[in-house]
Amino acid sequence: MSVFANLVEHLADLLQPLFGASAAAAAIVLFTALVRLLVHPLSRAAARGQKARTALQPKIAELRKKHGKNPEKLQKAVLELHAEEKVSPLAGCLPGMLQIPAFFLLYHLFSSDTIGGEPNGLLGHQLLAAPLGERWADALQGGVLSGAGLVYAGLFVVVACVAAFSYRTGKRMMAANPAAQAAGGEQLPGLGAVTKVMPFMSFFTLVTVAVVPLAAALYVVTSTTWSAVERAVLYR
Repeated sequence: MSVFANLVEHLADLLQPLFGASAAAAAIVLFTALVRLLVHPLSRAAARGQKARTALQPKIAELRKKHGKNPEKLQKAVLELHAEEKVSPLAGCLPGMLQIPAFFLLYHLFSSDTIGGEPNGLLGHQLLAAPLGERWADALQGGVLSGAGLVYAGLFVVVACVAAFSYRTGKRMMAANPAAQAAGGEQLPGLGAVTKVMPFMSFFTLVTVAVVPLAAALYVVTSTTWSAVERAVLYR
C-alpha cells in the first residue's frame, strides 16, 4: 500500500502544474489508462477469441439440436468442438480479472485513514470540490447542487453516455453479425435474451460509482469508458 501510495503521489506531483488541486484525480485517470494499456494485448486476444466463438455458434446450435435431450453429451460435444477449433470459452474473462487488483488497491488506499502507520495524505486530495476519499452519500450531505454533488452528477452523466454508446454498439454488432444466426436464419437459442440484457450491464456501473470512494469511482468510470471505445474498435 505504501509503494502504491507513493506512486500516486509522484504522478500527482508530475501533473500538478497542469491540473492544480485535482492533480491526484488526474493521476488516477492516468494510472487507469496505464493499466488498460498493459492489458490491451489480452483484450485484443479476447476479441479474436470472441469472434472465433461467434463463428462456432451455428455448429453449437446443431449440437443442441442433436444432443438437446442429453445435457452431459451436449456439454462434452461442445467442449470437444472448442478444443478442436482451439478456442477457449473463458479467454474473454482474463482482461477484466487482471484489472480487479488495481481497483481494490485504489479502494483500500482511499478508504484507509493511515498507510504504513502514517496519516493518509491522499485523503486530502480532491477532484474540484469533491474529496477523493468520500462517497456519494457524503457528497449528498452538502446538497445535490453542492460542489461535490455536481462532481458526482457529472460522473453519472458520463457513465450514462458510455452505457448508451455501449448499447448502440452492441445492437449494431449483433445486427451486422451473420454468424449469430443458426441454420435456417433463426437466432441461436438463448441469444435473443442475452442480446437484450447485455447492453444494459454498463448501467450497473452507476451503482458502483455511487458506493465506492471517489478515487475508485474515477477508476471505474475511466476503465468503463476505455472498454466501450476499445470494444467498438476491436469488435467492429
